[in-house]
Amino acid sequence: MKLVGISGSLRRGSINSGLLRAAAELVPDGHGIVIASLREIPLYDGDVEARDGVPASVSALKDLIAATDGLLISTPEYNNSMPGVLKNALDWLSRPAADIGRVFGGRPVALMGASPGGFGTTLGQNAWLPVLRTLGTQPWFGGRLMISRAGALFSADGELTDEGTRQNLRKFLEGFIAFTGPQAGRR
Repeated sequence: MKLVGISGSLRRGSINSGLLRAAAELVPDGHGIVIASLREIPLYDGDVEARDGVPASVSALKDLIAATDGLLISTPEYNNSMPGVLKNALDWLSRPAADIGRVFGGRPVALMGASPGGFGTTLGQNAWLPVLRTLGTQPWFGGRLMISRAGALFSADGELTDEGTRQNLRKFLEGFIAFTGPQAGRR
């Protein structure tokens, strides 16, 4: 089974990108996580889309997501909600609207996130639910990974160093893969 992972942070030492890299290391044998970058995706502009079409970086990410069994989103929480860079990417990925079914329709999605604050990414993850519903995904509600006080669990360069959190991440991935297996046959 192949999953695609997307971090909602562009920062080099991002704890959410580090969480995604740890997930790629800890995914059970026989499964893989391809980490996609949002760095090349421009700000959504309907005039640009009308004039030039969907940018190549967006088309490539759409094709990557469509070719996998599930989507793993590692979302920061900015101002009690979702990060703009990740929402912008999903806005582009849903263009043209005729592609929504191919890219997102019935696709299993898991949300996880890490925050230096005390509530993890509870509000950020909750903010994603209407968006994921609108896109027709199959969000996994069997487990949510919301890591609080992440500054003590990650190194300065964003690497997950806490063994207990690594074990929780491993269990989270096992649960998502178990959910994704039956879902993959529905698309």
